[in-house]
Amino acid sequence: MKGILGTKVGMTQVWQGDRLVPVTVILAGPCPVVQRKAADTDGYSAVQLGWEEKTTKASTKPELGHFKKSGVTPQRHLVEFRDFLPEADQVSVEIFEQGQKVDVTATSKGRGTAGVIKRWNFGGLPATHGVKKKHRSPGSIGQRKFPGRVYKGKKMAGHYGSEKVTTVGLELLEIRSDDNLLLIKGAIPGPNGGLVVVKDSKRKVN
Repeated sequence: MKGILGTKVGMTQVWQGDRLVPVTVILAGPCPVVQRKAADTDGYSAVQLGWEEKTTKASTKPELGHFKKSGVTPQRHLVEFRDFLPEADQVSVEIFEQGQKVDVTATSKGRGTAGVIKRWNFGGLPATHGVKKKHRSPGSIGQRKFPGRVYKGKKMAGHYGSEKVTTVGLELLEIRSDDNLLLIKGAIPGPNGGLVVVKDSKRKVN
């Protein structure tokens, strides 16, 4: 499955026919090939790509040995793509085709500690008729003697965001090879400047 690493630049609009379409701009590649894995030696075939150079001072000794073996400068991010064996030593945006569907994976924006209304879209308690100071409360979270505990997975207040999120079936509107840019229709997870992984879409989305 073809894929590439990049950075989310931001959102803008482009003309598609006679209407404006919102797009997300991604600076993607060129990504150096750090490691190749073969089915006969590793049990599966894959390629490991790097993104965003870093100094040797910011790298550990095992990392430096790993990069030295492949003759690549230290990379801040490493991601493995299975069943993708590029012949070149670098992967660029030209592996994709304009108009194809892609899946985009990124880390969502962190929201800190959030209540059940913001985190799980609860409706809250009534505004009047005896309710006081509990309007945004989750309500009951369990029973009495049985089971005598709160079930695992119960939707409650807590940390919201900073999770790995994949948006599937997005249309790749435009590829600008000279600038290493991908213009993807719609929004993708994560803040501007965040790491983004773009792959061929697994699912058939209309």
